[in-house]
Amino acid sequence: MPTPHEKLAASLTALEKLQRNGRRVFRSRELSRTDRERLVAQGFLRVVIKGWLISVNTGTAEGDTTPWHASFWEFCTAYCEERFGNDWHLSPEQSLLLHAESTVIPQQIIVYTSKGTNNAIALLFGISLYDLRQKQMPPPEDLVTRAGLHIHAPAAALIKVPESFFMNHPVEAQVVLAAIRDSSELLGRLLDGGHSVVAGRLAGALRHVGRAALADDIVKTMKAAGYDVRESNPFNPEAKLGALSPGVPPIVGRIEALWEAAREAVLGVFPESPGPPGDQERYMRFVEEIYVSDAYHSLSIEGYSVTSELIERLRSGGWNPDGDQRDRENRDALAARGYWQAFQLVKADVAKIIGGADAAALTLSSHRDWYRALFEPSVAAGLLRASALAGYRHHRVYLRGSRHVPPNHEVVPDAMTALFGLLAREAEPGVRAVLGHWLFGYVHPYPDGNGRMARFLMNTMLASGGFPWTVIRVEDRKAYLAALESASVAQDVEPFARFIAERVT
Repeated sequence: MPTPHEKLAASLTALEKLQRNGRRVFRSRELSRTDRERLVAQGFLRVVIKGWLISVNTGTAEGDTTPWHASFWEFCTAYCEERFGNDWHLSPEQSLLLHAESTVIPQQIIVYTSKGTNNAIALLFGISLYDLRQKQMPPPEDLVTRAGLHIHAPAAALIKVPESFFMNHPVEAQVVLAAIRDSSELLGRLLDGGHSVVAGRLAGALRHVGRAALADDIVKTMKAAGYDVRESNPFNPEAKLGALSPGVPPIVGRIEALWEAAREAVLGVFPESPGPPGDQERYMRFVEEIYVSDAYHSLSIEGYSVTSELIERLRSGGWNPDGDQRDRENRDALAARGYWQAFQLVKADVAKIIGGADAAALTLSSHRDWYRALFEPSVAAGLLRASALAGYRHHRVYLRGSRHVPPNHEVVPDAMTALFGLLAREAEPGVRAVLGHWLFGYVHPYPDGNGRMARFLMNTMLASGGFPWTVIRVEDRKAYLAALESASVAQDVEPFARFIAERVT
């Protein structure tokens, strides 16, 4: 008779076959009842709704949202195809959010279909799917497919979304408007549909984001066709939206728009820069003295179990991986050693910055060195592959407990180029520190270590304004992560700006 371990191994073999090609979402019927129940009981599968399952990593806590968020869009695609065939598409609002590289997992997804029942289906963690009955599908030219999802083309969605979309989602609206290459993308649909009110709204929106030529062309053409167009601005007139360069990749427009929309909130709460330190040697002594505290708290925030004694041993040269097997195998010791190595590089850069070096240019050239220093000990000990030092990530990542999903890996280089360009153009050190930290974590460019890297970046930018090196304490981890979540999900950066400001002063 097979042992329990042999039975579980057999069930895992059945699951492994389904998981080939990266699948995470399965129909219950794809597994035998015995395998399905065994894998759910042992925590390898989780039920979404009756008949649907997602795979879960071993040891994942019951309340951990990460597996569900990683599977959400795949589930939406598979569920809709199973139930509606090709007769479905997402709402115009959700379409624009996706086109604008908004990766937040929505609380409710609305699916338009002629087979809809106008009912909400409760999924995991308070998220729902609403199937809205639609009598007629849009013409084929109005729809595109993105990662299996049927969504509106950008121009079609801009015409269909309500005016409130521009008030509620100004960043996304601006990013999509910046991506419109020519007024003809909008005019054909506006003219054929007789959308004179929408034409006035889009003209006002385009003018507000700095695309006056397109706005003028829409108004003139609609009037030439006999329509009475009255231009109106659907954005909040007080919202400051800097003009984006037309034709840039959406992720570039998104990073730039997020920065522009958030900087006033930072300026409103952050203290004035004290300017370059008069006593540079004293400033650097403070940085040296704060190392133990900074390392302890920064590593603890990331879940490493370290002590000040271990950190002091590393600083004094007591770490001995060649002669001490425990040092070679201790994950926490390796992380602490990497932090010490990276801190030395960042400290040297801070010295250059307070001496007059350009902070943005210096961090652009140095941040890859910081990253390599963080993980070189783990690679040398064989805990990580050498490819871990290669640089920016080459896979999708999901953040534990967060509705924010970092951008897909294909757009990370463009996002980082945009971020360092913004750091270079920004005059206010406080804005560079707060938004640099937030958006570095928002992009999450590296396979690991992004929190530590973001805090290093923050402190180099603080140094550029003469602010002291600032430690974010592990006791404040919950408030820290909540403030970052508010910035990334609700685009409300003020809580995070206040959090940093209170610790700088």
